[in-house]
Amino acid sequence: MIVLDACAAIEMVRQTPVGNGLQSLMLCNEKVVAPELYRVEVGSVVRKIRRSEHLDKELANRYYDKVIALVDDFVPTPELSTEAFAESLRLDHSTYDMLYFVLARRTMGTLFTLDKRLIALCEQHGVNSIDLVPFNCGEAGN
Repeated sequence: MIVLDACAAIEMVRQTPVGNGLQSLMLCNEKVVAPELYRVEVGSVVRKIRRSEHLDKELANRYYDKVIALVDDFVPTPELSTEAFAESLRLDHSTYDMLYFVLARRTMGTLFTLDKRLIALCEQHGVNSIDLVPFNCGEAGN
């Protein structure tokens, strides 16, 4: 099982070298899950890309639809939020990221993310993640 975050998914849809690398690690018919927050984060990332790269609205909409379609199941926020908040306090990391961390830990899945700090936390706490990261998603711009 794969827990997919928004930035990793965007790279997969855009077929960048990192995205292609992540895609190559997915098994055929492997289940992909994400917290509900993923949908909102995808919208935010696509908006940033549209602005910074001057994408037309149609292409931005296609990116959004394709990135959403990568996920088989979305886990409702209330199912994760209490544990994610507790972990954010314990590990001094954003609650947003802890939604993905907690979901990966609960499902024993592998977290596909581009966030170096989150990957390091996963490594430190026995949560599976993939490290093909040349940058942090947050560095892509506002």
